[in-house]
Amino acid sequence: MRFHFRFPISLLLLILLSGSARPARSYTALTEWKPGRATYYAAADPRDTVGGACGYGDLVKAGYGMATVGLSSVLFDRGQICGACFEIRCVEDLRWCIPGTSIIVTATNFCAPNYGLPGDGGGHCNPPNRHFVMPIAAFEKIAIWKAGNMPVQYRRIKCIKEGGIRFTVDGMSYFYSVLITNVAGAGDVVAVKIKGSRTGWLSMGRNWGQNWHINADLKNQPLSFEVIASDGAMVTSYNVAPKDWNFGQTFTGKQFQS
Repeated sequence: MRFHFRFPISLLLLILLSGSARPARSYTALTEWKPGRATYYAAADPRDTVGGACGYGDLVKAGYGMATVGLSSVLFDRGQICGACFEIRCVEDLRWCIPGTSIIVTATNFCAPNYGLPGDGGGHCNPPNRHFVMPIAAFEKIAIWKAGNMPVQYRRIKCIKEGGIRFTVDGMSYFYSVLITNVAGAGDVVAVKIKGSRTGWLSMGRNWGQNWHINADLKNQPLSFEVIASDGAMVTSYNVAPKDWNFGQTFTGKQFQS
């Protein structure tokens, strides 16, 4: 038995144009495809001062732009996942999916559960749902916006970033907070150490998201950083910040391999 399909010209053009949604660069998969669901939101200006539950602040300045995603609690893992990259593709619905496309997004936010609504109703991010919330501009790379709550497949992939890891140093007196962004490879950071010229290596604690903190005296010392990603890879950047560094400055160190 043979099946013949006649595509409207408008749909054929949409399929051809939508190929740009899949990145031209090669991405290394860290996990197999898994089932989930995705919705979208009408995104505000990404250059806000909060930048979501990962603490990235200005998402454009941090290098993430609108290719970002908020995760349900099962996936968010209390902020551990911040900075990880996912490939997401639409499945199972020929009415709304844009065939042959996928979108690469970075985890930058948390989708809080709504226990007042059922998980298959308005409580999309309730446990045990594996749910992704994307800006509408990202969602429309893989599905037509009218789709709403879509079945998808997702997988962890290695992050590809331009330049080195960025360390934004903030705080006051003997309290230091370091925001870590633009992390390639696994993308999510599990441990950080800092070192001054007059100290040994000091372990930092996770404050929230990818903000790390320590109580120490590091004034008037060049700063070095040791970063460990979730896959166990480690990169050490020596004397990233010069002796005369100031709070609020951002410095660039070495990078993980993508």
